[in-house]
Amino acid sequence: MAIQRMENVGIVVADLEAAVAFFVELGMELEGKTTVEGRWAARISGLDDVRVDVAMMRTPDGHSRLELMQFHTPTAVSAEPKNSPANTLGIRRIMFAVDDIEDVLARLRTHGAELVGELERYEDSYRLCYVRGPEGIIVALAEQLS
Repeated sequence: MAIQRMENVGIVVADLEAAVAFFVELGMELEGKTTVEGRWAARISGLDDVRVDVAMMRTPDGHSRLELMQFHTPTAVSAEPKNSPANTLGIRRIMFAVDDIEDVLARLRTHGAELVGELERYEDSYRLCYVRGPEGIIVALAEQLS
């Protein structure tokens, strides 16, 4: 077997506290925070004098993790416009299954989240939407219908 599991998805942010608050509101749990620096971190990342604050977030089921990173040195570089559309090349979104999509939307809006398009129904299976959160991160929400 080539892999055992996907360990985590990493997202570089400018405001770590805002990103943590957003994902906690979504229902993720803060597993821990640390600062990463030193020669080993520089060798792994290919960045000189790297110093980064990291917050590890865990889904309630314990199977998935999101690593939020705020770089102090070197300064993070923006590779694309903050409000890139959903069809921009690269990683575009993270999808989460939720129980009550309207409740989640209301709670995320208090953290500045905005709908990218509209809340829609897909056949008799799901209610779905894309939400733009902190740093322009697109989060997809899916509520399975019974």
